[in-house]
Amino acid sequence: MTRIHQLILTAIILAATYNQAHAQVPDPAIAKRFTRSETMIAMRDGVKLYTTIYRPNHAKGDLPFILLRTPYGIDARGPTALLAYLKDLADEGYIFVFQDIRGRFKSEGKFVMSRSPRDKSDPKTIDESTDTYDSIDWMVKNVPNNTGKVGMLGISYPGWLTVMGMLDPHPALAAASPQASPADQFLGDDFHHNGAFRLSYGFEYVAMMETNNVNTLFKFDRYDTFEWYLKLGALSNVNAKYFKGKMPTWNDFVKHPNYDEFWQKQAFDPYLNKVTVPTLNVGGWFDQEDYRGPMQIYKLLEKHDGDNKNFIVLGPWNHGGWANGPGDKLGRIKFDSDTGAHFRAKIQAAFFNHYLKGKGDLKQPEALLFQTGSNKWVAHPHWPPKDTQKRMLYFHPAGKLAFTPPVADEAAFDKYTSDPASPVPYRPRPVTPTYPGPEWRNWMVEDQRFAHARPDVLTYETEPLTEDVTLAGSITAKLFASTSGTDIDFIVRLIDAYPQDYAKEPTMSGNQLLIIGEPTRARFRKSFEKPEPVKAGEVNEYSIDLHWGHHCFRKGHRIMVQVSSTWFPLIDRNPQKFVPNIFEAKDTDFQSAEQTILRSHKQPSHLSLEVLAGGGK
Repeated sequence: MTRIHQLILTAIILAATYNQAHAQVPDPAIAKRFTRSETMIAMRDGVKLYTTIYRPNHAKGDLPFILLRTPYGIDARGPTALLAYLKDLADEGYIFVFQDIRGRFKSEGKFVMSRSPRDKSDPKTIDESTDTYDSIDWMVKNVPNNTGKVGMLGISYPGWLTVMGMLDPHPALAAASPQASPADQFLGDDFHHNGAFRLSYGFEYVAMMETNNVNTLFKFDRYDTFEWYLKLGALSNVNAKYFKGKMPTWNDFVKHPNYDEFWQKQAFDPYLNKVTVPTLNVGGWFDQEDYRGPMQIYKLLEKHDGDNKNFIVLGPWNHGGWANGPGDKLGRIKFDSDTGAHFRAKIQAAFFNHYLKGKGDLKQPEALLFQTGSNKWVAHPHWPPKDTQKRMLYFHPAGKLAFTPPVADEAAFDKYTSDPASPVPYRPRPVTPTYPGPEWRNWMVEDQRFAHARPDVLTYETEPLTEDVTLAGSITAKLFASTSGTDIDFIVRLIDAYPQDYAKEPTMSGNQLLIIGEPTRARFRKSFEKPEPVKAGEVNEYSIDLHWGHHCFRKGHRIMVQVSSTWFPLIDRNPQKFVPNIFEAKDTDFQSAEQTILRSHKQPSHLSLEVLAGGGK
């Protein structure tokens, strides 16, 4: 058996045994500390949800609850969480309640991915908010020796479920911490970014969640999924060859390629119009799945936070990277302290202890953020800070990037050809499957030099910085660009380029650390609701929201920007010819196109940054 066949077989075996990875063997540490019970809690429509309860054996008196609801299976994840993610809370003493949501694992009912909030005018409707309310109501009435106070938390989908529980909360819900939750699945979370479809994640996650009611991984026939997705061709081949119309969420992708009512009803913007409970929002600067969500949820709630009960913590983590382990590094990037352990003990536990037990003066600042680059925690009374300056980084000839604007009045531009048949990979190949391989979790800190010299990637960089430049707030890319096609994507990546002689760690010399990257799709340049083609050769202005950042580009480093039109298979390939629905495009619709990025005085492509006062000179 060849090495590649061994790797493929290993991946298939891992997929087949994924659900048995944590067999239901009682952990001695859990059995010694907790008394476990299980029940089926009836919802208002009669559907029963499988629920496990862990009461500490040696705690005295009445205790508050910690509730975690999940689609991923509580028999495995509950005990695991008690030993890591929730250990500091377990040491303090709580009644822990874990629940499988509708239609998943041992719960009854039908699973609906990211079920939209219900129409409250119809008393018979249900959603995850009503299921949370009904579960909490049962808990406080039926679990003996409780204080009548509940805290709720979760990461990713469980984080989204936490927000749903906050929309119309049970009176007993006293504190909540949505962590790495999506906020809008079309504009900037798991499935789309600015309307551009996140192909590999969307395809593989749908297969995992909707093949049956447990986690089932798609079985690829090759180790490098870059090759598999390229061979797949147009998105219309997914149903034709694999899903056969049986995956509801994929069918929704096909039916709703634009930002219509389907996606708008799922987004949190219309619903987060008040702070219902004290809220600790948590996210990671290197979150490969839900980077925007925690920031957007915090921003929406902050508009209504008159009582200072809405907080945000952003650390140097990937998706859920604060849940276990020390958090002292990610991939090859070191953070000089145990950021994950610090969060669990000093931030998460302190937050719930204060609001559920009245223990300790809460010293949680409005915004606590880990400043990458300088590797330190920074507290802010407002986020983004009010003492920042807006600085522009402009594209210049010969790949230069500078804070001074271009002076040339004549047309000044750079060109490249984008070929969908040879797309730019989003991480070094081989691109292993999203789950269960570890590479997906760390791709945002991969050295970007694998894309740097490609002819279809434009690179601009500053001279070595003569002083630190510290981002603290929003980042926006402005491109003045044209294409020879009638539709196109532009991907902009902001990068910290290390010195070529990096004395602190020589093996990191010249490293290119991705700070943030985002796509924009030309068809949505005027409206996400009503796409339209671009006119070949016409210059348009594209604004790309790169969200928030808190990164220190150190003296001697360079600030780099990369621009391309593919980022595969993270983002699906744009045919580069306008079609009404990219999910229904045919293989014959794909074509090469020449892209032009302008950098003249009148049309200056640039990045707009918020930097701390004094930085960026």
